Amino acid sequence: MPNNDLQGRTIAFLCAPEGTEQVELTEPWGAVERAGGTPRLISTAPGHIQAFDHLDRADTFPVDATVGETGHSGFDGLVLPGGVANPDYLRTQPEAVAFTRAFFDAGKPVAVICHGPWTLIEADVVRRRTLTSWPSLQTDLRNAGASWVDEEVRICEEGPNVLVSSRKPDDLKAFCQAAVEAFKR
Repeated sequence: MPNNDLQGRTIAFLCAPEGTEQVELTEPWGAVERAGGTPRLISTAPGHIQAFDHLDRADTFPVDATVGETGHSGFDGLVLPGGVANPDYLRTQPEAVAFTRAFFDAGKPVAVICHGPWTLIEADVVRRRTLTSWPSLQTDLRNAGASWVDEEVRICEEGPNVLVSSRKPDDLKAFCQAAVEAFKR
């Protein structure tokens, strides 16, 4: 049942042109819409992104704006979906890293799932934060100064913003619920 918890709020979904895990984009996107919010797809290039179902091509999605033409000020929160290739590409793009870091600098909520924390590591925003991720990122996160936990969803408020994190697609129900709650603040 739709509600208006996020009425008037716009949430950025940052994705690479290729490699986003489709369900980690579409499930949170739908949760934002059902809560009355406006999701917008941000990428490093205009046109469409190619999503994936693990290693197989899935659907394409239209890009609303590029990181080069928009900033954090028009958004109330940020979602970083996973997929291995998506955050691996984003962390090599200075504009995407700066866009991500700006949400932390502005104290805006961020929700990240699976391999998404690679972009956060590059943005240098995980130090002294507690989060979860796909298990293979735990050493990367610890080396970047974070505390890693193996939990379905982790809400960290020990920093400039609320940081919601989850491990994998099986955690999406809890992730979406926690993300919407964080975006309501």
